[in-house]
Amino acid sequence: MDRSTVRRALAALRRTVAGPDYPPVRLPLDRLRSRPRTAAALRTLGLLALLGLTLIGTEYLRDARKLTIATALLLSALTVAPLPILLTRPLWAWRIMFVGLLFGTFNRWPWDDWPWSPVQILVSLLVLIVVATRVDRLVLAWVGLFSLIPVWIFVPPRNQVGVSLLFVALLLVGDLVRHNLLARRALAEQAELSELEQARRAVLEERTRIARELHDVVAHHMSMIAVQAETAPYRLDAVPEPVRSEFAAIADSARAALTDMRRLLGVLRSESEDPQTAPQPGLAELPALVAAAQRAGMTVTLSTDIPAEPSTPVGLAAYRIIQEGLANAARHAAGAAVRVNVRELAGGLAVRVVNSGGGSPAGPDARGGGQGLTGMRERAIALGGTCVAGPTSDGGYAVEALLPGDREDGTP
Repeated sequence: MDRSTVRRALAALRRTVAGPDYPPVRLPLDRLRSRPRTAAALRTLGLLALLGLTLIGTEYLRDARKLTIATALLLSALTVAPLPILLTRPLWAWRIMFVGLLFGTFNRWPWDDWPWSPVQILVSLLVLIVVATRVDRLVLAWVGLFSLIPVWIFVPPRNQVGVSLLFVALLLVGDLVRHNLLARRALAEQAELSELEQARRAVLEERTRIARELHDVVAHHMSMIAVQAETAPYRLDAVPEPVRSEFAAIADSARAALTDMRRLLGVLRSESEDPQTAPQPGLAELPALVAAAQRAGMTVTLSTDIPAEPSTPVGLAAYRIIQEGLANAARHAAGAAVRVNVRELAGGLAVRVVNSGGGSPAGPDARGGGQGLTGMRERAIALGGTCVAGPTSDGGYAVEALLPGDREDGTP
């Protein structure tokens, strides 16, 4: 026998004698909290049963052992004391039962086949089998060994083997029940993990399908736009310089969109949920965004009043909201002047994109658009902010967002 086995056996012995008990199981009464009358009735029946067993044991000890009523009542109370804590404190129930077996033979007749009262025998057998379903095997071995000591001391020699076999059989049955319950619990946990894994794989497959569709449709067309814009000055004769600059701007925008698309495709195809490490646009890229819009023929003015750079999530959300606001103005209010205003307000960031009343309002069109506005609101709400959009009094359209958040230096 190696040292580790000896140490584990000694640790089990310490726990058996005076160590911490096992966690309680959920009692049936705990499931009846919504039905207080039923729970109260069951508690009353339990107390009456304990009282009845105590009185039966007391009468037996007075008649068979000729004990005084006080002594008989004390031994009977010790006999039934393990029952109320059997499910919540199994080791303590066994310890009380063991003490009862040692002292429950007081004033017995030497020739009695069973040195204990019938109530004590039934309670002891119940405690043994319940404890066997709750404790570890090493602890169970010590429980069985200690439980056999009163048998070898008090039971007549002709019955010691039979009683010992009965105790051992109960312990073995309880241990089998315990391991069966543990196996079922482990199987249920494994089944739950399998279901979660299947759900995760289904989500990943759906994300991969979406990524494939985006790549096959959107990315392909964006690549064609970029190629056509870049080669147009060489394919067409006598292209003026402003037109060349316009084609270059279109190609740059298409390339930027392709870069964002590739980043999105990488996230969709990835099995991990780790955050992206690639740099995300923020307020520092707003001048470039506005310049791109101006190159596309839009009249855009930018006004910023930000004492300190906001946190990365807030900056990204503000950038995307302004980007979508400019895109809406380009689609639905062509030729209208657009004003972009970003300022610090009440510890947060106020973003406003408004176009004048030229053309049609830069809101959802009649063809069922409006997904961009939904995305704006979702970004703002995810940060604990707000985003509203609607027509202005002069016939234009405004998008206003308030994004609360900390600055990069950690100050509120």
